[in-house]
Amino acid sequence: MRYLYLLILLSGSVMAQNANLHNMGEVFVNPNTLVSIRSSFFNETKASFINEGQVYFYGDVENNGVLDFTRDTGLSVFVGNRLQKFQGTEPIYFNNLLFENTSAKVPFHLYNEINVYGQVNFQNGIVDNENFGGTFIFRDDANHINASDLSHVNGIVNKLGDKEFIFPVGDEGYYRFAGTSAIGGANNYQTQYFLENSGSLFPHTHKPETIQLINSAEYWTIEPITNLEDQVMISLSWREETSPEEVIAAPQEDNIHIVRWDVELDKWVDEGGVVNSSDKTVSTAVEKFGVFTLARVKIDKTLPCEITVYNAITPNNDGLNDFFRIEMSDETCVQNLNVQIFNRWGVKVYEADNYGQGGNVFRGYSDGRATLRGDRKLPPGTYFYILNYDYETGNGLDRQKEAGYLFLSGN
Repeated sequence: MRYLYLLILLSGSVMAQNANLHNMGEVFVNPNTLVSIRSSFFNETKASFINEGQVYFYGDVENNGVLDFTRDTGLSVFVGNRLQKFQGTEPIYFNNLLFENTSAKVPFHLYNEINVYGQVNFQNGIVDNENFGGTFIFRDDANHINASDLSHVNGIVNKLGDKEFIFPVGDEGYYRFAGTSAIGGANNYQTQYFLENSGSLFPHTHKPETIQLINSAEYWTIEPITNLEDQVMISLSWREETSPEEVIAAPQEDNIHIVRWDVELDKWVDEGGVVNSSDKTVSTAVEKFGVFTLARVKIDKTLPCEITVYNAITPNNDGLNDFFRIEMSDETCVQNLNVQIFNRWGVKVYEADNYGQGGNVFRGYSDGRATLRGDRKLPPGTYFYILNYDYETGNGLDRQKEAGYLFLSGN
């Protein structure tokens, strides 16, 4: 590792002014080179700073030129012993990024736009863009590690690309992640977490009877960045420190769901959900976005149309559980049954309308329309299923959504 003392060796393009460092030319940090910038750094208009080595920033960063990387070797580390601001008129581009500032609980104030293409290591220090108007973007294959109560993003996080993603969001010192999975080949969403009651903005009394109790302490917003036509699998987390006990107590597969505020209907709607007690998450597929939270639902609800789901499949042609079997007590009562099946990464592997009609059933093979790979046999394992159907209430049709686990065996 070579050490570069920036003020001495690059004096032709860098100068000190008022105890700060101003770049007015072109600086390239070679791989295996370490640069330490002890003061605030100003990248001036028409200047460029390209990092392929390791750069340690101890002060503010203001970018009005080009602050970027060209290869995947660059690491930028923010280790100040005071508050650090990200400012400027031009976006900042990082490969790998490490936050390591213990001077305050919220030491990073984001006014500018940060774009990350590699890995973000949330070691210490919360990044606040909610109060300063900045933007935090994870591009393409970007990911993060070590997000916690000590270090995450307080505000909106954007994700671009086609990979599943856990959003490192939180509020009031609590890390409260949410996740999305790419289903239609894109995963362009923005997410924010709020540790506050959504009821003042979205009344909790506006709900169907099947929703028993809506989380009154927290909610998330999940919105597409671009126009997306397909669904996405989302996951919300719960924590004993923030989530109401009456909502998360004794979680079972079907008693905690994700609910969404529907602007057009002016009420909360049940999006269903599959509970993972070990990860403390609830997952479901959605096609509309906005405000989401968790809710307790009535597990003893009765519908005019009884549906029985057999969630074990052994497609070995022995006549027993060879396909995903759904039985209805009254086939004239249930209408427009749509079945969707997702793998554990949230990728849709099968979808069918009017399920069961004309031999249209899931036998353990992916659906070409959903996977874009043609039919292929799926590996054994645990899958998610989503059922959407209309049922006759006696006063017209109502829509029902149910979710659960599906176990596919190879025997």
